[in-house]
Amino acid sequence: IGMSNTSMISEFVLLGLTNTKELAIFFFFIFLLAYASIMAGNLLIVVCITFDSQLHSIPMYLLLGNLSFLDMCLSTITTPKMITDFLREHKTISWWGCMAQMFFLHLLGGTEMTLLVAMAVDRYTAICKPLHYTTIINRRVLLGSVLLSWAVGFVHTMSQMVFTVTLPFCGPNVIDDVFCDLPLVLKLACTETYVLELLVIADSGLLAFICFILLLISYTIILVTVRRRSSGGLSKALSTLSAHITVVTLFFGPCIFIYAWPFSSLSVDKFLSVFYSVVTPLLNPIIYTLRNQEMKAAMSRLRNRHISSRQIF
Repeated sequence: IGMSNTSMISEFVLLGLTNTKELAIFFFFIFLLAYASIMAGNLLIVVCITFDSQLHSIPMYLLLGNLSFLDMCLSTITTPKMITDFLREHKTISWWGCMAQMFFLHLLGGTEMTLLVAMAVDRYTAICKPLHYTTIINRRVLLGSVLLSWAVGFVHTMSQMVFTVTLPFCGPNVIDDVFCDLPLVLKLACTETYVLELLVIADSGLLAFICFILLLISYTIILVTVRRRSSGGLSKALSTLSAHITVVTLFFGPCIFIYAWPFSSLSVDKFLSVFYSVVTPLLNPIIYTLRNQEMKAAMSRLRNRHISSRQIF
């Protein structure tokens, strides 16, 4: 890419959430607390799954550990810079930094979407076909699901970024968002991007929509199956799945809105971006894992082991 060309811009300007100094300081502490909670909650889950031998015997925790790892990475791509930008008057990001941010956002986002579908399939098999669960969902299948999720994420991001990095950008360079993302960056290209815009809609928007529909279908089948077997278990299943559906909606809703109609000039996009990169990674450990009794027991064992090791020394 001819970056030596003087017509090429070297950085982008991010407008962020607010220009008010007092509000920026308030957001700084809120998002700093949120990011610390995201890292602490998800790291605790990864540590428990990694070091607790009993969780190793339960296949689904391989998926849960990967979900927590993805949430930590997804939030780290955007949130630390977002936090520091609240204290800056001029919020800029380099050209390569912007491209890298978009690459990893779509890599991790596409991977997490596919992983959530794999988790729904795991729960469907456990509830609807319990006698065949261990033969259908074995460790080999789960490892394959994780690898497939990463492969989908990689193909998803490469199919868009391989064209984006070759676009000429000669100004303006202002992005009305808290981080770089494809729809807003494509608007700044000094060339016709209509075909690439359609690719983004077909790729990102369609992937998010299809995964969301598959998740809703799987949850509906699970609820119908539980209702047929036991009316008493329906309320418990509904309580659990409603929390899952809430997180899935918060994750997929902004993605579908931003990428299925990505080239509208709605300022609400930046608030949806915050939900996508901050709120969902914060809620995932609470909804999927920290409410789980087996995970609570694993945390208790890990704490007791730590206390015992300290008493020995």
